[in-house]
Amino acid sequence: MAGHSQYSNIMHRKGRQDAKRAKVFSKIGREITVAAKLGGADPGGNPRLRAAILWAREESMPNDRIKKAIDTAIGGAAGDDYEAITYEGYGPGGVAVIVESLTNNRNRTAGEVRSTFSKHGGNLGETNSVSFMFDRVGLITYPLAKASADAMFEAAVESGAENCETGDEFHEITCRPDDLAAVRDALEEKFGEATKAAFVWKPNVMAEVNEDQAQSLLKLIDTLEDNDDVQTVTTNFEVSEEIMEKLLAS
Repeated sequence: MAGHSQYSNIMHRKGRQDAKRAKVFSKIGREITVAAKLGGADPGGNPRLRAAILWAREESMPNDRIKKAIDTAIGGAAGDDYEAITYEGYGPGGVAVIVESLTNNRNRTAGEVRSTFSKHGGNLGETNSVSFMFDRVGLITYPLAKASADAMFEAAVESGAENCETGDEFHEITCRPDDLAAVRDALEEKFGEATKAAFVWKPNVMAEVNEDQAQSLLKLIDTLEDNDDVQTVTTNFEVSEEIMEKLLAS
């Protein structure tokens, strides 16, 4: 019986992972289509499309699905008119939350996002209610094996980036949003294609939370990310590695 239970649990997790992957592919496809429609189908001259394709490759999205999403934009199929809407709010513990969406029905999305905040101990705020706690930046990442920390930092500074931090798995280069394409191109001349090149919200002030608050926050984030209209969710919460490992293992 124990073996059967373990097998069932593994299959349940795999099913959820497969479902999440399918949902992620759908979100990426939508972003690629919108980016191509707004800025053209050539990733070389369209930073947003280039970023979306890198996101697709990071998630191992098949090339035929990437091509289909671009073709959809070129074809101008009916029913694919999406608008980008950003929502701001507070989660448990006063944590700031920014939700970026692409939707073809703003009333539906606003209602669902508001309901999700309420159900998980948060509340949706007004525009600019929490965005001042974040900086909008361009983010470029490379695996550690591409260069030493010093070499990557030097190259980042020469390319016009504002900062370069080396962590346990990646070099993370940040720059002003308007400089993303130029910095990315300069770095790729030296180190090849980046793992990621995207516009992100970077917290400039952090909110520390306890275990219960972190658990509620993870449920809030998970539910928001499960929404088909939601593209990204960014927060400014921090919690100890011990608590995070415990929550992720449960």
